Amino acid sequence: MRFLLRRLPQLVVVLFGVSVVAFALVRLTGDPVVMLLGESATREAVAAMRAELGLDRPIYIQYGRFLVNALQGDFGESLRYRQSALSLFVERLPATLELAGAALLLALAIGLPVGVMAALRPQSFFDTAVRAMALVGQAIPGFYLGLVAIIVFGAQLHLLPTGGRGTLAHLILPAATLASFQIAVVARFARGAMLEVLGEDFVRTARAKGLRRSRVVVGHALRNALIPVVTIVALQVGTLLSGAVVTETVFSWPGVGRLAVQAIYTRDFPVVQVTIMVTAGLFVIINLITDLVYVMLDPRVRVGD
Repeated sequence: MRFLLRRLPQLVVVLFGVSVVAFALVRLTGDPVVMLLGESATREAVAAMRAELGLDRPIYIQYGRFLVNALQGDFGESLRYRQSALSLFVERLPATLELAGAALLLALAIGLPVGVMAALRPQSFFDTAVRAMALVGQAIPGFYLGLVAIIVFGAQLHLLPTGGRGTLAHLILPAATLASFQIAVVARFARGAMLEVLGEDFVRTARAKGLRRSRVVVGHALRNALIPVVTIVALQVGTLLSGAVVTETVFSWPGVGRLAVQAIYTRDFPVVQVTIMVTAGLFVIINLITDLVYVMLDPRVRVGD
């Protein structure tokens, strides 16, 4: 509880800063009224719609109104869909969570054991191959990998769907594309953390006691090596959500990322703002959970310190 009370003011400041940035940046994209009415609209029609949407008021009044309404859970009405921006976000959120969750599971299921095995065989062919694959995985852009996957597995081999959402088959390509970067990151950090822990005195002591290799690796080394891995995984959740924007666009995945891209193109301010604000809130909550997981992994860490 003391930890939460100490972090709460920081979280409020972060979310306030995000709200200012989100509100200001979307208005740099242009006037949504011109987008809605078209270039041929009369000045009277433009002025009338600006007044209807409250865009004719001073910017600080617009922001104050947005902030007060947002604190009550009201992010306004979508200019394009004419329905609550928050309800649109909530409708698309399960698809994004499904995609990001599948990518995260792939990253942990592949990257963590591969990184650990590479650390147990340093300078071997397997270790060299893992480091090379991790470098390639971090270097290839997600949109390029997605397009290649569509061409190879969809257009040429006809093995998997190239877009949309529905069955498990629809999830495979976008999840693998989104996970490719995360697998490389998790493998690299797991390898580095394990190498560092394997050189510690308590691991050498455990070996000297004659404990089985599996017990030394899993019970002693891996538990301590997971702390930096947990840190990078928590940070990668934000990367997953941002990377989902590109992946959802490439694979026509009906998630929050694709909704945000469409909203930016159409200057749908309320939808962009709710996407940024709620995503930032989710990221803040994930960071809180990560700090609490530290204590479970290493009792020496005290959240109240």
